[in-house]
Amino acid sequence: MTESSANKLLNGDACHRTSNGRKPSKKGLVKNHCLFQQPHKYRRPGEKNQYVTHNPKLYKKPFVESFEETPLLVAVLTYMGYGILTIFGYLRDFLRHWNIEKCHVAREREEQKDFVPLYQDFENFYTRNLYMRIRDNWNRPICSVPGAKMDLVERVSPDYNWTFEHTGKVVKDVINMGSYNYLGFAENSGACADAAIEATQKYGAGVGSTRCEIGNLDIHEELEQLVARFLGVESSMAFGMGFATNSMNIPALTGKGCLILSDELNHASLVLGARLSGSTIRVFKHNNMQSLEKLLRDAIIHGQPRTHRPWKKILIVVEGIYSMEGSIVRLPEVIALKKRYKAYLYLDEAHSIGALGPNGRGVVDYFGLDPKDVDIMMGTFTKSFGAAGGYIGGKKELIDYLRHHSHSALYATSMSSPVAQQIITSMKIIMGEDGTTLGADRVRQLSENTTYFRRKLHDMGFIIYGNDDSPVVPMMLYMPAKIGAFGREMLKRNIGTVVVGFPATPIIESRARFCISAAHTREMLDTVSLPISPVRVYEFHGHLHTTTATFII
Repeated sequence: MTESSANKLLNGDACHRTSNGRKPSKKGLVKNHCLFQQPHKYRRPGEKNQYVTHNPKLYKKPFVESFEETPLLVAVLTYMGYGILTIFGYLRDFLRHWNIEKCHVAREREEQKDFVPLYQDFENFYTRNLYMRIRDNWNRPICSVPGAKMDLVERVSPDYNWTFEHTGKVVKDVINMGSYNYLGFAENSGACADAAIEATQKYGAGVGSTRCEIGNLDIHEELEQLVARFLGVESSMAFGMGFATNSMNIPALTGKGCLILSDELNHASLVLGARLSGSTIRVFKHNNMQSLEKLLRDAIIHGQPRTHRPWKKILIVVEGIYSMEGSIVRLPEVIALKKRYKAYLYLDEAHSIGALGPNGRGVVDYFGLDPKDVDIMMGTFTKSFGAAGGYIGGKKELIDYLRHHSHSALYATSMSSPVAQQIITSMKIIMGEDGTTLGADRVRQLSENTTYFRRKLHDMGFIIYGNDDSPVVPMMLYMPAKIGAFGREMLKRNIGTVVVGFPATPIIESRARFCISAAHTREMLDTVSLPISPVRVYEFHGHLHTTTATFII
């Protein structure tokens, strides 16, 4: 391969120096991704943008993503924070060992100390001493529909988050910024709810059998035909669980002698499925086409380890929207590489189906590509459709093969009929087959809300990750103490959000994650942004460094 052809599929990454308000790295650089020369949508005053154009023919619209490197000062302070927490953790473990402090953790019985240990004490150090401090930010019980607003069951902890007690009170009308309710179909009234009630009355709530026995209902056949039409593929198959759609079907598609090339930020279900398959797994850098192409070239040149025989199958596994980064896959470039090196492509559209594209048909629709260029199209019904389960779409031969070889198809109980009807009704609304423009209006409203909220946070000086069109909006917190503080302070203001830290993210990249919905109003989005003050900027070694955009007023 010549140097020019090897450089055809580049990342489109450009580094540029920053001025006021933009967070630089330790060298004063910011990393941006753009495939068109154009001003940034949310450019701050005095900010200079320099973009390099690569492969504009592959993209029909500007593709802009931003992942700013953690400032050196913030990184040092974050590591110091974790170091202090670790020191105090060892001190508290010492006090617990000598019964000076009450111990709530699981322990091996004294009479079983010579047995093979069931509980690894050291491995649970992080859970015991760090996670427990902020445990109250997760697993909060909800007692209403998880729509644009929700009701939470109030709880308190008498022992610093080791146990919780319900007070009997309910926190009303909490703005829901954490659910994947992208199109607002998580509702208990309207066409979807009415149709689900009718399906329950006709079929009952459960099926009690697998699809291959007597659990195959006519409503399941209707659902799969509709999904195939929605995706623009020959055939599709529905499953009762989104996680199992990945973890149980990838082992049916690949095995020993096959190679899986997986994005480093792929979901746990994809990772588990790849491991269960017995295939060789190699990981490429997130959305980095140079890294992916290098692995493809090496796989073809060298073949399998030791024997150097050609791989039976090479499968590229990517996601449409990455739920922790808010980034969108560079699908046109992935497809170009897939075609060049004769590989197969597995696309997980769990977060992108319904949430991207002018017609709400996912990342393929977003880029205006041909669905036939994606070999295996996977997605879930748990987000945009307000239901449960997942699907796989593709050629008829592929789906027929999975019906006879997929563990999720052969051994799992069939999808519940009211859930299937919820999906059918919501999908027909999106497609406009209900005779209204409600679906198109919701898709457009989601896009407008995403643009508005991202611009709002950006103009206030916050460091946000991801693509401009992604409804998943990560806002960086960095320091461990701010994870719990941010979640608690937002809840005091009747705003429910998700905060994420290590090990779900890199240790210096803790964040709050907002999920935008078409059901959110501008007033709700303004309410969310009001409790957060602008980022404070400090001068450090000649460069401007922003602190974590999470100060609470």
